[in-house]
Amino acid sequence: MVLFNYEKTDLPGTAKMHYSRTTQIKSGIKKLTPPLVVPPFSIQANCHRNVIVEPFSSKKNSVTKPYPIGNTVFRRHYERGDFPIAMEFDQTGKKVAWKVNINEIDYAYHLPLFFNGLCEVEYPYSYFAQEGIKDLLLNGKKRVLPVLPQLILPIKNALNTKNRTIIAATLKILQVLVSNSETIGEALVPYYRQILPPLNLYKSLNVNIGADIDYSQQKRENIGELVQETLEMLETYGGKDAFINIKYMIPTYESCIQS
Repeated sequence: MVLFNYEKTDLPGTAKMHYSRTTQIKSGIKKLTPPLVVPPFSIQANCHRNVIVEPFSSKKNSVTKPYPIGNTVFRRHYERGDFPIAMEFDQTGKKVAWKVNINEIDYAYHLPLFFNGLCEVEYPYSYFAQEGIKDLLLNGKKRVLPVLPQLILPIKNALNTKNRTIIAATLKILQVLVSNSETIGEALVPYYRQILPPLNLYKSLNVNIGADIDYSQQKRENIGELVQETLEMLETYGGKDAFINIKYMIPTYESCIQS
């Protein structure tokens, strides 16, 4: 019995693989060890006996996979009882009841906290956050503009969660924010580079259902349509520089004003 040992080290880049092959010759019969698993595009891949590992392929829809969401600052403040809000039920349903006069609320403190609650998906945190934002925006139109820079980061974080429920709620709040005052739309233009990039993933996200009925349109849960509506409102209320800034961040967007 004669033993032949061969050792080779040859892989591209910084990766290295050491392996040994033993060939046994006994009574004129050649026996080999099991084939090796080698990376593609390497010298070892030229051997017909070796098994080539397929290149790495990312999992399907990993780009739009939602990120895990922990406890938000809004939830901690709500559980501590820092917000003067409560749930009120009447003949029309439920609504947020303010324990103090809403005109006396400190917008610089409370409004960014409520926007931080846009990342919530559990009830009642998500309900209080969204409805509280709407009440504050509608009742204090002139008091929102000075606080606008503090709202950009919560909006950006909510859109970057890749959670469609959160994104849909954030886009609806963004529409209310823009249409609430004539000055808000133009003041948002410098922040397009921070809040618009995540929308590229969802602008064309429309489901082709043929002749069926899409009930998400009635409920305003279609992400693709919400993105288009929001971009059109940003252009409408953003002034003359709005379109070119939107186009820079979302190249597939077409103007709804310019012919």
